[in-house]
Amino acid sequence: MNKIIRPQKGPQEKFLATNAEIAIYGGAAGGGKTYAILMEPLRYINTRGYRAVIFRKNFNQIFASGGIWDESQEMYGDIAGSKSVQTPKFKWSFKNKANIYFDFLGRDADVEKWQGSQITFIGFDELTHFSERQFFYMLSRNRSTCGVKPYIRATCNPDADSWVAKFISWWIDQETGYPIPERSGKKRYMARVDDDEVIWADTRKELLDRNIQPNKIKSVTFIASTLADNKILMEKDPGYKANLESLPLVERERLLHGNWKIKPAAGLYFKRVQIGSILNTMPDDIVAIARGWDLAATDVDEDDDAAYTSGVLMAKRSNGRYVVLDVINQQLKAGDVRKLTRTTAAADNAKYGYVRQRLPQDPGQAGKEQAQSYIEMLAGYDVVTKQESGSKITRAEPMAAQWQLGLFDVMAGPWNEEYFNQLESFPESKFKDMVDASSSAFNELTLGMAFNIDNLL
Repeated sequence: MNKIIRPQKGPQEKFLATNAEIAIYGGAAGGGKTYAILMEPLRYINTRGYRAVIFRKNFNQIFASGGIWDESQEMYGDIAGSKSVQTPKFKWSFKNKANIYFDFLGRDADVEKWQGSQITFIGFDELTHFSERQFFYMLSRNRSTCGVKPYIRATCNPDADSWVAKFISWWIDQETGYPIPERSGKKRYMARVDDDEVIWADTRKELLDRNIQPNKIKSVTFIASTLADNKILMEKDPGYKANLESLPLVERERLLHGNWKIKPAAGLYFKRVQIGSILNTMPDDIVAIARGWDLAATDVDEDDDAAYTSGVLMAKRSNGRYVVLDVINQQLKAGDVRKLTRTTAAADNAKYGYVRQRLPQDPGQAGKEQAQSYIEMLAGYDVVTKQESGSKITRAEPMAAQWQLGLFDVMAGPWNEEYFNQLESFPESKFKDMVDASSSAFNELTLGMAFNIDNLL
């Protein structure tokens, strides 16, 4: 029984049909981008000397379970004459004629291992993960002697800060950030001169008239797609759209709606009007309580602009809602920070019965030793230390998603106004200590612990 591999009608079909030398496909999550880039080289598997390579940014993105290598097994494995090998390179060969390689480019210097290569088809899966230098260096390796004109295909999700956003700006509405429908799939022509300047024109002739050498001119197109274009995924996993809709605003705009202009900005993560209520009495359905800490690294005596030590007490309710119970935010001398964490842990347990204290752990040996000293100092209390990974924005996104859905309440307190002001100005605010502490508490409640109400005294 023959296996039929074909693109879905719409943007994916348009991507496979374009004759542009450089085609970039995507603009949102779930548009069938990886499937399309794997499908592309199949048309030439019976062409002797055809060489293709598909890049991801790092090794795990290729070879981890469910990565692009696993997807290639599903697509290529049943094709007659196909054979996969994993040493010395990960590749597929077809009847000893065509070869498709898989590799990663982590650092700019990694491109040098392809020096002298001739590659008919180069694919970049998630182009925004690669540097401009990597892209244009590999473009210089895009050569062919097998009779197939060399070409490049790339996929991507929006990233307003990436070089790709500027590169495809003609196809994007610069006011809304959304792709311009009537320009999707339209070809333009570009030449890169003086190593870093890209010149654009509507026709090849315009660039030739400017004395650009013909071999420097490349046709380029951008083809936009969204989850709505991937009917197969929508049918197989109808909950995927709900997952994207539950993301914080910035990520939701990028990954669901394909917005190329959206950036983290004040008011896009937390707004006070998004909370449910300001509470005067504590709810009676609390199932877990944790206080997240962000500890100042400088002494206020040494720096008038010293960071604050913040501790945010947060509770999870049985109905799935969250409550911010208490916020501490003080500029302290270094020695007083330890005293504050100790007295706060005692006060929390006395008032609420059972509270987990989550402290940040700096990387390296010094961070381990500091964390251990805090654990010893807080002996008798439930305390954990965690190394925080990712940027402050990345760590805040899980809480922001729930906040934007209206799943947070806040206890009335004298700290409310200061707390709301910092959250609403995040990430542009000078100080982000209370946001960091809030993220820590939320992540502990959702990922680190799950206490039943019976544990609370």
